[in-house]
Amino acid sequence: MGSYNYYKMFGCFNRKFKISESEPPPDVMNAFRRYSEGGAHMSADQFARFLVEYQGEEGCTVADADRIMHEVIQRRHHLTKYTRRGLSLEDFFYYLFQDDLNPPLPSQVHHDMTAPLQHYFIYTGHNSYLTGNQLSSDCSEIPIIKALERGVRGIELDLWPNSAKDNVHVLHGRTLTTPVTLYKCLKSIKEHAFVKSPYPVIITLEDHLTPDLQAKVAEMVTQVFGDMLYYPEAVSLEFPSPEALKHRIILSTKPPKEYLETKQNKEDGVSPLGKDSFEEEFFKKETPTQSETDAKYDSDLDDEDGDFQNQKASQQAPPEYKRLIGIHACKAKHGVRHALVTASDKVKRLSLNEQELEKAAASCGTDVVRFTQRNILRVFPKGTRVTSSNFHPMMGWTHGAQMLAFNMQGYGKCLWMMHGMFRANGGCGYVKKPDFLMNRGPYNELFDPKRPVVVRKTLKVSDDE
Repeated sequence: MGSYNYYKMFGCFNRKFKISESEPPPDVMNAFRRYSEGGAHMSADQFARFLVEYQGEEGCTVADADRIMHEVIQRRHHLTKYTRRGLSLEDFFYYLFQDDLNPPLPSQVHHDMTAPLQHYFIYTGHNSYLTGNQLSSDCSEIPIIKALERGVRGIELDLWPNSAKDNVHVLHGRTLTTPVTLYKCLKSIKEHAFVKSPYPVIITLEDHLTPDLQAKVAEMVTQVFGDMLYYPEAVSLEFPSPEALKHRIILSTKPPKEYLETKQNKEDGVSPLGKDSFEEEFFKKETPTQSETDAKYDSDLDDEDGDFQNQKASQQAPPEYKRLIGIHACKAKHGVRHALVTASDKVKRLSLNEQELEKAAASCGTDVVRFTQRNILRVFPKGTRVTSSNFHPMMGWTHGAQMLAFNMQGYGKCLWMMHGMFRANGGCGYVKKPDFLMNRGPYNELFDPKRPVVVRKTLKVSDDE
């Protein structure tokens, strides 16, 4: 969108710096002359054409333009009655800096939403159920609800058996976090998934369950979500678009076979690339405190699952757990580079921690970009971020990583950047990636984030006060 929006460019300075030029800059004057057709004033019809053609404000009418003109002239000239027939050049320049009339970010979705999912950055949470730190905070559905109401589209749930091995808890395993039932989390997702955005919610499951409990999860998600749950009838060869998946819930996890292989590797002493290596190393054995915590909460949590137990009796045999996986996840079992370059007909999601991404970006950055042109890359915080801090997102974005999983209960500059990023595109939780991350160059080359970019124009701002 060739938006001629001065506030969008300089709005963060408009309260600190005065416009000291004696007249508007040449590009503003050229735009004014173009749309006023050389006249001294821009009419409502002409201003509406500017808003639609240059600003990209589709649907803007002449009545809308006239209302804005009325407000500009009233503010600038302190008129109680609107007697002017159009905007002067100075009025037009004034309008460009009014953040309420010419806001820095469109309040509506304006990106093309019909491309496959891998063409978008996706607002994603990490350990979405935690209320605080990664080791001892409570697990609850409340942080999930808050994230969804903010527009987050990626929710992560860690699934573990309860102490009796007959129910599914959501908690950060091998830590002292107190559990919440899966049923309560799923029900909260259903009720709040689309209050902020109609576009799909992806639930990434970290699955540590037995086959019997996986079957219980399959039964539970079909009972809770019903027709909202999206899963393809056959193996996906391409991701659908956000537009095609409006108001749908998608599960993303490793197929059961891969989970069993990972479990066997751990039992054999092999340490695969894992999610929270620090915590797993720190809590190699389940502590007595965790067992006591499970026992303490099991009776209360099982009561919370009563609705599910009562309602499931009327259902037929549930679909297979594997068939409900809308986005298949894979592990970098043979190394990150191998996972990035191995050709496959099936689209998939790969998860790396921030340190693995840094190493991959340094050694094979274009392979990362190539992978994200067809598949989804999720990046999560390293295990030592036990205070729920976050990593800098820019490296992930510049390499095309769609799902940068952030601790939404955290605090700091990195999280603010994430929130700011996803205010774009109407705050819908999906921001379309730039074309250079999805396309190849004239010589079939991929974008290389490490290659120096020639700066074509430098903007300098100084305080003349």
